[in-house]
Parts: sequence; structure tokens; C-alpha cells
Amino acid sequence: MSVYRVTDIIGTSTKSWEDAARAALAAAATSLRDLRVAEVVAQDITLSDKGEIESYRTKLRVSFKYEQ
Repeated sequence: MSVYRVTDIIGTSTKSWEDAARAALAAAATSLRDLRVAEVVAQDITLSDKGEIESYRTKLRVSFKYEQ
């Protein structure tokens, strides 16, 4: 029997939503073991005062194996 924990993480990038997702997963992989699934929950952008894109943000819901 296996048990998995689910948590949300957010990555940011000045390049793309995909790059933001990669950054979030790379950071999570340094402290969470046995990552199983990542689901994109939301994507948004931050804008400068001039309306230009400053960064892309991707919110992911990730699951990983729970170890007692």
C-alpha cells in the first residue's frame, strides 16, 4: 500500500510558463523525494507599470510518496 502527499508550488520565469514550471519542479526535487505527478493548476503573468510582461508564474500541484 502506498500513500501520497499533495502540495502546491509556484515557479516564476522571465521567459515562459514552461520555464516557470521547470524551475518549480527543479527546486521541489531538491527537497522532496519520489515526485510522482505534477498538474498545472494556474498560470498568470506579472506586469510592469507600462503593461509589459515582467514574469510568468505557473502554479503546480505535485504529489510525492509519503514516508512515515
